[in-house]
Amino acid sequence: MNKSLKAPLLVSAILSSSFAFAGAAHGQAFYLQEQSTRGQGRAFSGEGADTGASSLWWNPAAIAGMERGEAVIGASAIIPKGDVVDNGTLIRRPTLPGGPVQTFQPVGGDRVSSDPINRGVVPSGAVAIPLNDRVAVGLAVTSPYSFTTEYNTTSWARYSALKTELRTIDIQPSIGIAVLDWLRVGGALNVEYTKAELGNALPNVLATLPDGYQRLKGDGWDLGWSAGVQLHNDWATVGISYKSRIKHNLKGSLEVGGLLGPLATQNRTIDGATATFYTPAQIIVAGRFRATDKLTLNAQAVRFTWADFDAIRLGAPINTAIPENYKNSFSLAGGFDYAATDRLTVRAGVQRGITPTQNGNRDARVPDANRWNYSIGGSYKVTPRLTLDAAGSYIDFANAPIDRRTAAYNGTILATPILTNGQVQNAKAFVASIGGRFSF
Repeated sequence: MNKSLKAPLLVSAILSSSFAFAGAAHGQAFYLQEQSTRGQGRAFSGEGADTGASSLWWNPAAIAGMERGEAVIGASAIIPKGDVVDNGTLIRRPTLPGGPVQTFQPVGGDRVSSDPINRGVVPSGAVAIPLNDRVAVGLAVTSPYSFTTEYNTTSWARYSALKTELRTIDIQPSIGIAVLDWLRVGGALNVEYTKAELGNALPNVLATLPDGYQRLKGDGWDLGWSAGVQLHNDWATVGISYKSRIKHNLKGSLEVGGLLGPLATQNRTIDGATATFYTPAQIIVAGRFRATDKLTLNAQAVRFTWADFDAIRLGAPINTAIPENYKNSFSLAGGFDYAATDRLTVRAGVQRGITPTQNGNRDARVPDANRWNYSIGGSYKVTPRLTLDAAGSYIDFANAPIDRRTAAYNGTILATPILTNGQVQNAKAFVASIGGRFSF
């Protein structure tokens, strides 16, 4: 093959993968909000305004003015369901010299891919310690962007996605200060480790040949920050916080294999491949309002700057940017806590989340859609120092098109356009969480 074609073919092969991390079935796009069992029970409707270590992820001011130390631990089992269905995806393979003129043909493969998002368990924990009656320090460990999607090699979506795996660990050291009896402020550093692997099939020039493949792996450490404020009086608390966007810098390897004929020279492993992308900032406004001695009402709005996830930029030797074209989005939630007895508190809530993915740019890696989150939960005080939490959620997703068009080897004589036409259908998720809080 002409050497001048090698770089364009490699770049366009990667572009055809529609590189994007897998979408969380219960947060927004690939964001996981399961960082508190207590919060899940009310559909995350008052976390930025609540107090204690359980709310540390949402607002570092939550630990200001604590009288005792507190440790929190929890785990959420996530069971996503749904189908990614082909509605007529087409592929046009290149016309070879002396061969017949190629036209668009069905992509072939299994028409329905069921439950491509894997089940999993998300752990979280936090601890906070008062230094005096106004200042406290804390540490939260969470996993805000983590899970796996997998498609069979025979799936109709194989050229967009086979396996996408993302794991993050966010370590958030924090400080909270009660400046006045009614005013609390806080700040935090977010130290985030990210590890990713993704792969997809690559079409060979003839439909009779088996598919090739590519896999991209990488990891890295990155920094962000959080800041917040809470306003308190006898019957209400209002919290406002900001979590910065984080620029992720991953370094790893790219492996391309299984290509035959005129594409065979593209089979290679590139060590030291790099990728950068942004996860969004969050602007959180929350309120908790004591309606009676036993009933507290909660509300929370979150604005996500998902437009920061506009592209994934690949460094040398690939040197290209893959457009993602996410839009800013938001979630709204309302719920309540009811002290049924001195030991038992029950809670419930509803959340509406709007997807940042857009029609015309949605692919099989992130089969995300607008959703409703219905949650219930409760807490039981076993001893004056130990409280157990439990929660369950049902998330219902709207149907949405899978319609991001791609082209393998674009800009070369072997260009292979793929007109994606699919839909995510019958998508839902069940989340069950259990946790505990211990004061000391």
